[in-house]
Amino acid sequence: MKRIIFFILIILTIKTNAQTTDEAAIRQILQTQEKAWNNGNLDAFMFGYWNNDSLMFIGKKGLTYGYHATLANYKKSYPDTAHMGKFSSTIISIKKLSNEYYFVIGKWELFRTVGNISGHYSLLFRKIKGKWVIIADHSS
Repeated sequence: MKRIIFFILIILTIKTNAQTTDEAAIRQILQTQEKAWNNGNLDAFMFGYWNNDSLMFIGKKGLTYGYHATLANYKKSYPDTAHMGKFSSTIISIKKLSNEYYFVIGKWELFRTVGNISGHYSLLFRKIKGKWVIIADHSS
């Protein structure tokens, strides 16, 4: 009986460590994006997104498909550092959906001289070729 309990504890520890590692990787991506934004670098901010035509972004202007189209929309909406401001993100929840998917909900804020704005986001992360990337972003 002790042996069975021991093996169960090992399995639970392995699962917990994997989840912790995955969550840490996702948190690191979001922190890297925040730093890139605050340095005025939208190209580096896109680091967390899936570089694919199937990337989906939903914003106040509707649905956009594709990495390059999403980057172009960011550059159009935030043409300079005054419009970009300083970005702050607060994660509200991270939920593991499977070994391949995580769902993240959070709040974003931009502190700008041209007027502060804020909203919420939901992100769907997928592990592709061993790397976590955002495959869908709904920001409002």
